[in-house]
Amino acid sequence: MPGQVTLSDVAREAGVSLATASRALNGSANRTVGEDLRKRVHAAATRLRYSPDGIAQAMARGRTTSLGLVVPDIADPYYAAITAGVAEAADLAGLTLTLASTGGDAAREVEIVRQLERQRARAVVLAGGRAGDAAQDEPVRAALESFRGIGGAVSAVGGDALGVNSVVLANREGAADLARALHERGYRRFAVLGGPEGHAATDDRRDGFLAALAGLGAPVPASRVLSAAATTRDGGHEAMSRLLAAGVDDVDAVFAVTDVMAAGALAAAHAAGVRVPDDLALAGFDGVEVLQDVLAGLTTVRLPLAQIGQEATRLALRPAAAEAELVPLAGDVVLRGSTPGIAAR
Repeated sequence: MPGQVTLSDVAREAGVSLATASRALNGSANRTVGEDLRKRVHAAATRLRYSPDGIAQAMARGRTTSLGLVVPDIADPYYAAITAGVAEAADLAGLTLTLASTGGDAAREVEIVRQLERQRARAVVLAGGRAGDAAQDEPVRAALESFRGIGGAVSAVGGDALGVNSVVLANREGAADLARALHERGYRRFAVLGGPEGHAATDDRRDGFLAALAGLGAPVPASRVLSAAATTRDGGHEAMSRLLAAGVDDVDAVFAVTDVMAAGALAAAHAAGVRVPDDLALAGFDGVEVLQDVLAGLTTVRLPLAQIGQEATRLALRPAAAEAELVPLAGDVVLRGSTPGIAAR
């Protein structure tokens, strides 16, 4: 039957080697065949009604039509919004999106990149935050170099730590702008709910916020800067609970370094009988649209999340160049009801 015809049958019919038949039908990244041989092989395939294997064709060319997106947490609305942008751009490029989650495990990130290499994915986008320590990032840098060695392309979101095409987010600058805007609204006594120590993006947000306030003459005491185990709802809830347990008579505004953490902080405040914004003002960072359903009045720094995903995909598909391309993207401060200002209370 036609479906049982193999490439070996085509090679015998055309009187060529199996390798030549493969190159003639599937193409090759390294070697080509002459036009006469190519026509002979195609004629043999037509006579035998040979149906090529799409996966085999892609493997022969050195890559498939798959684009891998690696995120720490697929349930996090921040990464979900970026994923939507990547998916749209991948679809326009005729690529199939493969989504993988690391769960925040750096070793898992390396293994996923290696799996995508074995599968001959065309490109990979890393959307997870970096550790801010070059030594900790070295294993993933090595995995990405290996992936690029087989012709794969790479991009990242968040910074330039990996030496690849990257979307660089203005985390420090956005947080500083937020601090200045809240200061203009009359707030002077702040607390900050940060992420895990050594998380580059949230460290930048924390430090930018603190530096701007110090420059305005409103420094934040070290006892009012709390770290969380994770940049999640539970992380924000736990950090806010610790802050409230220590007493907040000297605090009039709280900055959580992600919107998701702000959601957890708000839940902790409600559970403790603390009213937002009547007793405490609250602000976040990211501008995750889906959270507006539950945090309709949250002040935040709104990032163009879908555009971030689109730009990261474009960078991943860009032809290789000697130097990595860095695309800066900034957020906008959006002041809402959770920070009405001291005078409005």
